[in-house]
Amino acid sequence: MSRAIRLLVLLLGLWGVAAAAQQQGAAASGGPQPQNILEASRNDQAARQKVQPLNNAPIWREANSAASGFTNLPEHEGGVLIQSAGEDWRQLRNGPVTVYGGWALVAVLLLIAAYYLLHGPIRTSGQPTGRTIERFTVVERAAHWINAACFVVLGLTGILMLFGKHLLLPVFGYTLFSILATLSKTVHNFVGPLFAVTLIAMFLTYVKDNFPRAYDFTWLLKGGGMLSRNVHVPSHRFNGGEKLMFWGGLVLLGTIVAVTGFILDFPNYGQTRGQMQDAWAIHAIAALLFIAVIMGHIYLGTIGMQGALDAMKTGYVDEAWAKEHHAYWYDDIKAGKIPAQRSAQGEARAAGSAAQVQG
Repeated sequence: MSRAIRLLVLLLGLWGVAAAAQQQGAAASGGPQPQNILEASRNDQAARQKVQPLNNAPIWREANSAASGFTNLPEHEGGVLIQSAGEDWRQLRNGPVTVYGGWALVAVLLLIAAYYLLHGPIRTSGQPTGRTIERFTVVERAAHWINAACFVVLGLTGILMLFGKHLLLPVFGYTLFSILATLSKTVHNFVGPLFAVTLIAMFLTYVKDNFPRAYDFTWLLKGGGMLSRNVHVPSHRFNGGEKLMFWGGLVLLGTIVAVTGFILDFPNYGQTRGQMQDAWAIHAIAALLFIAVIMGHIYLGTIGMQGALDAMKTGYVDEAWAKEHHAYWYDDIKAGKIPAQRSAQGEARAAGSAAQVQG
């Protein structure tokens, strides 16, 4: 019995010595020992704050690392708090894309202005005959104008989002610019899908007359006669420049802008942040090229060529205009291969004009 009591006293003594040693260790370290790695990290940060206040570098280095943490939504990079490649994308956006893209648009504007001042508009040398040819039907003009309206809205809102903080923010201030930028982003996102639909409509409407022919390459080699006065290189309904704009601008650049736009507009189909950043870079560069091409198209379709805007507004051109600018098309119409009036509305208009002449 006495032996059992002595053993119990010995065990109690050893336990007391161990407890005292543990308390002394905790007191020396300034508090209780951490129970896990997260608590240890917190203690380290707390200790750092005592020596280096506001130094959160270790936490930000860990958050900015490529290591995936724990989240309730682990798919599509959900466990990565900060994607470090985002800074590379920001530098690309605010650097080369904005700087070079902006100056490229300015250069195109200056070239167009210089050409207009030195050369002037392309005029029809012959006198109007009073006889008209239906160049565009109502459906063709509707497809063109809807597509053009969408493009202008997307172009203006895209330019505001890309260059606005450099050009408008210093003028309007933060409040008004914030409203404009938010409105531009919303309008851009909703008009984008409509623009994609109009691209398909434009392709189906105009593709039959835009297949390349041998004389189109001659037209391109001679620059359409744009560098000479009163020189008109013959072409069919659409010349080489218009066909190049159709395939290179509408089809190629339009498709690139539309596809990348859908990737950016609907980010809930598994796109990673890296894929979204790549899609934005392609989208922005293709859009800037598209805007540059369309600037030339708008110039030639308005003040740059006499009669071009009337053709898209009314659908009709004078025979003299058709003969000078699209000689092969005019010859086929005169030969009866192509009808001069392509719709019922055009036939009715032609009949009314003939009746007035006879009267």
